[in-house]
Amino acid sequence: MRFSRTLIAGALLAAHAAVAAPALTSITPIVDSTTPAADSAPFVALESTMLHTLRQAIQGDAPSLARDQLEKAGQTRQADANWLKASGYDFGTQANQQAGIALLEPFNRLPAATKAESLETVTIINRDATQGERHQALADAEGIGYLYFLADAMGPRLGQAFLTAYDKGELGKAAALIKASEVSTGAAKKHFNYSRPFLQTGNTIHLVPDDVVIGDDHPYTADGGAFPSGHTNTGYTDALLMAEMLPERFVELVDRGARYGFSRVVLGVHYPLDVMGSRMVAQRNVAHYLNDPAYRTLFEQAKAELRGALEKECGMSLARCAQPQGHDDPYAAPAMRSFYRFTMTYDLPKTAAAATPLVVPAGAEVLLEAPLPQLSANQRRQLMSHTALADGYPLSGGEGEQNFWQRLNLHDAVLAAQ
Repeated sequence: MRFSRTLIAGALLAAHAAVAAPALTSITPIVDSTTPAADSAPFVALESTMLHTLRQAIQGDAPSLARDQLEKAGQTRQADANWLKASGYDFGTQANQQAGIALLEPFNRLPAATKAESLETVTIINRDATQGERHQALADAEGIGYLYFLADAMGPRLGQAFLTAYDKGELGKAAALIKASEVSTGAAKKHFNYSRPFLQTGNTIHLVPDDVVIGDDHPYTADGGAFPSGHTNTGYTDALLMAEMLPERFVELVDRGARYGFSRVVLGVHYPLDVMGSRMVAQRNVAHYLNDPAYRTLFEQAKAELRGALEKECGMSLARCAQPQGHDDPYAAPAMRSFYRFTMTYDLPKTAAAATPLVVPAGAEVLLEAPLPQLSANQRRQLMSHTALADGYPLSGGEGEQNFWQRLNLHDAVLAAQ
């Protein structure tokens, strides 16, 4: 009992320190440190390798790299599709899509002023993005069919080992399972039918030309509805599942999921509301899968293969290989806490309505099981509650799951306990 009280007291202090959302101007240097324009030679080298391997994968056996190759780009040698197919696992896609739509219904009750501010925020981020941010955003966007983007959140040492193992097909089970766990947002986009920011009348969004991946200066664009973000759902799902398999880098990988969503705003193809909504849905879906015994069996097999392969490529224990590397490891920097907190709200207005008591859904605590194995399920639930975002920010309307998944702060929950 003493441990539980100490834990919660520390969590309350951590939550109190994060009440004020950081301003966008203070976020820019943090974001820049995670791009190919960072001032760390080992990190920049890792970014270069990530981009090189991505471009090679997209090109495949073709004599040169061309835009039409993006349509069929995706994991082939990297994923063990046969293993997953043989399992016969039913991902329950339609049911999970409908659960996501229900979760995001508060979007339809948002005031026009909030949506207008969301448009203003994407306009500013898109306008003021540095070249490094744009290059990172393009690599994230056009590498959606792969897991290369996760490497930089692992640090230069483990990140290089991951790229080697992934490209050699040594992580085949994890690659297949993670990608298959992405629940499409297509049904939700049709349901909410919200026009993208660069299509709004009178907008000043700058569509970013691709001078880094395909290299043809084609302006990056997107079709379909804006809310929620499909790419963010993909990036956050991938990052969170990898974090569950590599709890030594849990916080850094969760931050990478948020960083992936930020890239969508940089490109001007999504509003902050879109990426916030997708974070909610991805968290909910991963928890749902991890609580399914049949899925968990596959997950443990994939996790064991991944960890063994990474340790082999590292040439040292995984715990040592995953250790933070100081200045060369920006995702492990304390400043990322401010970044993650910013992406939970994007400084959108908070209502003055009475706070709704946070209710942790049954099974949600499974998300903290891997990084915090020393805690009981009840302690993890308490931790989620006490480090949660304040109520009243956009998309936290309603009660129960609608309120919880927007307010869940996985970054602070793990750090508060550690």
